[in-house]
Amino acid sequence: MFDHVGLKVNNLDASRRFYTAALAPLGYVIDSSGSGFGPKDEPALWLYESTDVQGDTHVALRANSRSAVDRFHRDGLKAGGRDHGAPGLRADYSPNYYAAFLLDPDGNNVEAVCFSEGR
Repeated sequence: MFDHVGLKVNNLDASRRFYTAALAPLGYVIDSSGSGFGPKDEPALWLYESTDVQGDTHVALRANSRSAVDRFHRDGLKAGGRDHGAPGLRADYSPNYYAAFLLDPDGNNVEAVCFSEGR
């Protein structure tokens, strides 16, 4: 359904560091503009520096494995994210819903989710 998502950020450099680290385990890389993230040559998450940042957006990104979700959480915390839900099953969502949640430097809720049973 979606082609891309744009997030307003207060500090583009801080957000770049966070998203570069947190999204690498999911297979997403930063593009040549320094503001777009996604599979190589297919950016779909764009960062826009702004003074009008709300920090109330929720973005969920698909992971290929539970270990990628774990690395997303670990690496995102090291890069300035704040814990908003440790990696684990969310059986109230779905029996195989394995996810982790981080708040980015602006307070946006960024989730990595995997639906497979294995690591």
